[in-house]
Amino acid sequence: MGNHLIFVCVLLFAGGTYTCLGNENTSLICSEQERLALLKLKDSVEDDSGMLSSWVGNDCCLWEGIDCDGVTGSVKSLHLRGCRGSEDVLELGCYLSGNEVDSSLSELRHLKHLDLSGNDFQGSRIPKFIGYFKHLTYLNLSHAGFDGIIPPHIGNLSNLNVLDLHSDSYEPMVDDMTWISGLLSLEHLDLSWVNLCGAQNTDMLFYMIPSLKELSLSGCGLSNVDLGPFLNLSRILPNIKHLDLGFNSFQGPLPGILQNMSSLTFLDLSYFNLSLAWNFGNLLSMIPSLSELHLSHCGLHKTHLSSLGLNLSTLSNIQHLDLSLNSVEGTFPSVFTKMTSLRVLDLSQNMLNSLLPTMPNYLHLDLSGNQLTGSISTFLGNLSKLDLSFNQLNGSIPESFGNLAALTYLDLSFNRLTGPIPSSLGRLVSLQTVSLRSNLLNNTIPVSIGQLTKLHSLDFSNNSFEGVVTEAHFANLSMLKVLDISSNTKLTFNVSREWIPPFQLVSLDLGSCTIGTEFPQWLRSQRKLRRLVLSNATISGALPRWFWKMPIIPELDLSHNKLIGPLTNLPNGETFRGYASIQVLFLENNFFNESIPRSLCRRTDLRYLDLSRNRLTGKIPRCLENPHLLNTMILSSNQISGVIPSFIARNSLRRLKLNGNKLSGELPRELRNLQYLKILDVGDNKFSGNIPEFLGTNLTYLVVLRLHKNNFTGRIPVTLCKASNLQILDVAHNNLKGPIPSCLGELNAMVNESRSRYAADPSFDNDENVNQVMKGVILEYTKTVYMVYNMDLSSNQLVGEIPVELTALSMLVGLNLSNNHLKGYIPDNIGSMMKLESLDLSGNELTGVIPPSMADLTFLSRLNLSHNNLSGRIPTGSQLQTLTDPSIYEGNKDLCGPPLLNNCTNPGEDPSTATNEKKHKAADEQSKVWLFYMDIMSGFATGFWGVIGLLFFKKHWRQKLFIFAEETMENIYVAVVLRVAKIKRGREHA
Repeated sequence: MGNHLIFVCVLLFAGGTYTCLGNENTSLICSEQERLALLKLKDSVEDDSGMLSSWVGNDCCLWEGIDCDGVTGSVKSLHLRGCRGSEDVLELGCYLSGNEVDSSLSELRHLKHLDLSGNDFQGSRIPKFIGYFKHLTYLNLSHAGFDGIIPPHIGNLSNLNVLDLHSDSYEPMVDDMTWISGLLSLEHLDLSWVNLCGAQNTDMLFYMIPSLKELSLSGCGLSNVDLGPFLNLSRILPNIKHLDLGFNSFQGPLPGILQNMSSLTFLDLSYFNLSLAWNFGNLLSMIPSLSELHLSHCGLHKTHLSSLGLNLSTLSNIQHLDLSLNSVEGTFPSVFTKMTSLRVLDLSQNMLNSLLPTMPNYLHLDLSGNQLTGSISTFLGNLSKLDLSFNQLNGSIPESFGNLAALTYLDLSFNRLTGPIPSSLGRLVSLQTVSLRSNLLNNTIPVSIGQLTKLHSLDFSNNSFEGVVTEAHFANLSMLKVLDISSNTKLTFNVSREWIPPFQLVSLDLGSCTIGTEFPQWLRSQRKLRRLVLSNATISGALPRWFWKMPIIPELDLSHNKLIGPLTNLPNGETFRGYASIQVLFLENNFFNESIPRSLCRRTDLRYLDLSRNRLTGKIPRCLENPHLLNTMILSSNQISGVIPSFIARNSLRRLKLNGNKLSGELPRELRNLQYLKILDVGDNKFSGNIPEFLGTNLTYLVVLRLHKNNFTGRIPVTLCKASNLQILDVAHNNLKGPIPSCLGELNAMVNESRSRYAADPSFDNDENVNQVMKGVILEYTKTVYMVYNMDLSSNQLVGEIPVELTALSMLVGLNLSNNHLKGYIPDNIGSMMKLESLDLSGNELTGVIPPSMADLTFLSRLNLSHNNLSGRIPTGSQLQTLTDPSIYEGNKDLCGPPLLNNCTNPGEDPSTATNEKKHKAADEQSKVWLFYMDIMSGFATGFWGVIGLLFFKKHWRQKLFIFAEETMENIYVAVVLRVAKIKRGREHA
């Protein structure tokens, strides 16, 4: 027996790769040339995760991720898979990053297996030298951050079995698919989200590789034309089992290429409008082996399931069916209960409104994002994944859930569930993820949760739990990565100072819970935190010194506590998974009372900074200069002084909020470089000078411009009219002069809701906050700021009339022009501003009557017209009738009617008629003045040109005559204008 074993070992050794010890890397040491090449590759990338930490020593065959040939010692496999594109980045959290793949990799000439997927090569191109690895059988560059044209040299890899170029946030592209004809051994090809739109010879994908078994072309921009109308159907992918054509631009009948794919087991036609696919049912009947079918976002209604010939109950082999993002309405379709092989059903984001009393025996069921009401049904015991989130379910969580022993994933978040968590949930020993977020659950959290030994993620946030969470709740949760019990204001997190948890968390959120006044000592043991939220958690005192030695925490929120300095105690220890510093930092609403520390300069990854509502002093430090990364800087409500430094404009800011400080000087010209800035709030400071014109011409993305309560002078620049995305314009309490530019009535976002940058830009989150004077008081808008359209020009020295063009701003909720020197009439069509809730025109010199159309403002809840020179009867109307405070109209001695005690002397007079009579009278008087001017000009012209005309034809007199005539006409014009003004002043005095 022993001799036979030795003989087998010799044969294996001679065959080339494995030894009897099972370690193929121990027979020979790798070549020096390849070792040096790998070290160059290591030096060319950033590896804060330590993926390449084992790459030391002389034998590269012993390094992590390297496999060598057991005979030659040559490197034959390079496994460097990162986490980008993974479903669980929080848990994996590691990848390499670099500007490009170093050319030293080309020295590994014997490579058979190359995996660089899940890393970040930052938009560089796939290197051409990869096409020279003649021995490659496996190439995976998916989710690796490549961009540009895919090199056709890949077509030289004739031995390739697997090619995966699945893209992510970048968009690599192909201009000609001819190179695919060289991959005659290919069995697996994934080009998902690679841009093939307009590429030549895309039809070759379907007949040039007869060995192909899996083809993924999701999101490639393909259309019916790209499939080729004259393909030889007998030659099309005879061995194909997996075909993904989802998220392309196909329409009309289904492509004929499906007719010859009788071996197909997986088909994805997501985003195909099946209402036009008359041949769909027939094609499905030709694919009897189909077991997984994806029809997401296909425009399906419940009636389509039969009208398209899609008799699902006869598809006996279907095990996985995805009908998400369609319009299937009503009760849960009973047809799915007849599909005896069905194990995975996804009906998420449809319009279902009720469940069956007892749900079928599935393995995975996703009904999230529907309109389900009533209580939760009884589910059978083999279920392993259940998602009922984002519905309207009520009642309690059934105790019978404890019988779902195979359940690994449970999401009941964003419903209306009440009552306690059943203790039977502690019996779900297979459970890995549970979310009960945003319900109405109450009572205490059962200690039995601590028995879920496989639990990775627990989210009980935003409920009404009470009582105490202790160490017993986490007794056996050694695999826990994510813990969120935030927004349970009656819940206390009470553990001992000496407690060492059994887990290493990646994300922790205890916001709006009570955790005591001391900064939690047990956090010292947590070395893998990527997100830490302890906001509004009753913590007070200084940040502990040990916190400075913690590993970098990319997202840190300690806001709304009573913390004091020093800020230098923020985590600054070892880097974490590719992050050299904190990325998101919330420290607002504490008691930090120092200057912003220079240590913040080292936060090279900082993207979002909020230090508002503290007591910070000093100047804005140069350390906040961080090009390309920092997009939000909020330093509001501190005691920061000095000027806005010009280097701030070298960031990529979207939000700059410096309001409520002691800043002074002029707004620096460099701010015009912040072309993507959406919020600029420098209100309540001591800024001076003119409002810069570039605010309208350069900062075209501005949604909020707040210059409130400063010392700005000059006029309101007409260039602001070009800021078409403005929703909030607040220049109140300054020293601005001149008229209101009439072109402000053309601000598109205030005219048309579709122009709203808040509504159009999903990246503009709804957690913004901005202070606005509305309805006579200062209001802070947070969750609803995207709905606020406000113009506040009050407390300046503006003159002239209210431009009638402003009444076109139909989206305005608030308009405040108070405390200026405005004259003339209130525009008659003020009632067309139908969304106005607050209107303040007080403290001006307005005359005439109150327009009757003001009664049409049905949402108006705050009105102030006091201290003007208005006259006549106060209009009546459904909404004005509710505004019964006489102070609204005080200081207008000629106003009469309710709610004033001053009765009108002519109760039958129509205010609109009186207004028109006054306007016509004024127009007649002005017309007479200009007729007088025209008579003078006509008489003068007759005599003047009669004499001058005789001299005009004498050549040497022409130039002198022109100059004399021009000066004479100008003097006459000035004299007449002065005469007109004198007449007008006399009329006003009278």
